[in-house]
Amino acid sequence: MVDYQGYSNQILEVARRAPYLTREEELDLAKRWRDKQDAQALERLTLAHLRLVLSQAMKFRSFGLPLADMAQEGQIGLMEAAARFDPDREVRFSTYASWWIKASIQDYILRNWSIVRGGTSSVQKRLFFSVRRLHLEIARQHPDFSDVEVKSKIAEKLGVSAKDVERMSSHLSGPDTSLNAPISEADDGVAEKIDLLMDTAPQPDDIASEQIDMDRKRNWLADAMKSLNQRELMILKKRRLADETMTLEALGQAMGISKERVRQIESAALKKLRAHLEEQEPRLLPAQ
Repeated sequence: MVDYQGYSNQILEVARRAPYLTREEELDLAKRWRDKQDAQALERLTLAHLRLVLSQAMKFRSFGLPLADMAQEGQIGLMEAAARFDPDREVRFSTYASWWIKASIQDYILRNWSIVRGGTSSVQKRLFFSVRRLHLEIARQHPDFSDVEVKSKIAEKLGVSAKDVERMSSHLSGPDTSLNAPISEADDGVAEKIDLLMDTAPQPDDIASEQIDMDRKRNWLADAMKSLNQRELMILKKRRLADETMTLEALGQAMGISKERVRQIESAALKKLRAHLEEQEPRLLPAQ
């Protein structure tokens, strides 16, 4: 871990002592580095712009990350700018380097703010670095606005949906917390957040296995019922398989036979089914 105070003081001292460069000096150093790979020219060029690195890093203090680490990342951006700078374009190096320094610091913040990636696209990055600032700005200008109205105004300014603003606001509302963080005292110990994530529903493989077994049983039963004659099949359907089953007496009256005869035919049909299933799939039947 970098020593925050020591490292910051060291950079501040180096930045304070670094001389300012005139436009001509800056141009000469940039050309010497580009054309001759003059390391001393590169060192003078970058040291003179350490103030710019610190200035950019200070703008992101509200994200709560170490200033020293952000300054280090800014220096990487500064070196990248020096490697890519074209002095023939007649643009001040500080103007060009500012973008690279800022981008490098922002990438560092996005990598370290949360283990959940929250800024992978350009729109999301803009949201990440604008939502908090705009929220404070709009709330200050319109103290009578509700939170929903403030977020709606932010969405309007950034050209995104209110849902995107709400999602990013939630992402920025607090740091990550461990799933093993205690939430309450339980009879068998301390309850943790991870305890609330347990899914008591059947596992997908169990559901699939049960569905396959049900399909097989359905097919075996359909095959066994082919052994019944028409009257036996009708009685079983009316007595066992219908949503509203019929009594022996009602079924006997409908068929023109006694309820005892209906019972006998039903019993014989069940025996046929059992015999067929015992022959084909004995494991489906309960032990007697």
